[in-house]
Amino acid sequence: MTLQLGDTAPDFTAETTEGTIRFHEWLGDKWGVLFSHPRNFTPVCTTELGYTAKLKPEFDKRNVKVIGISVDPLDAHDKWAADIQETQGYALNFPLIADPDRKVADLYGMIHPNASDTMTVRSVFVIGPDKKIKLTLTYPASTGRNFDEILRVIDSLQLTAKHQVATPVNWKQGEDVIIVPSVSDEEAKVKFPQGWRPLKPYLRLVEQPKS
Repeated sequence: MTLQLGDTAPDFTAETTEGTIRFHEWLGDKWGVLFSHPRNFTPVCTTELGYTAKLKPEFDKRNVKVIGISVDPLDAHDKWAADIQETQGYALNFPLIADPDRKVADLYGMIHPNASDTMTVRSVFVIGPDKKIKLTLTYPASTGRNFDEILRVIDSLQLTAKHQVATPVNWKQGEDVIIVPSVSDEEAKVKFPQGWRPLKPYLRLVEQPKS
């Protein structure tokens, strides 16, 4: 069955470059990003893992743990990590799951037979502290992902989980947000005493909440 937004992210035990983990226990009370790679020693994946390692301070700042997965065995991960550091300038600083039996890949629907019977597509799952799936993305093997966009989405998810707002097109941290339609004007006066800018009765822009 295809995993959908709001579903509980399947738990699993797996071997990684940082030892054996039980996924839900490893995640703890943090947000998580689980993302798959078609296979080791491929050029696009190498650039993605290097850039994700570079972004670790940004993920840490957002209370996010990152974990990758490939269908290759653990010893291949260790050899690939050296290539990533050499070519991208950043050492692997998050765990990479070894999934040669495709147990985790099958749990998360990462194998798409029309693309490949053996390799995972470029899947991304953002998972909340409640272990629910908040975002899914799927890219073809030929297209590298935009991890700046994943950070932007996490900013939106964390903000909208805390406040009754939504984020407009191309929103970035610090920009105006939208008061959700379920909040009446009377309620909005209490929640947003600084006021808002109504473009339409259903489209009310307000400064991004500070906390």
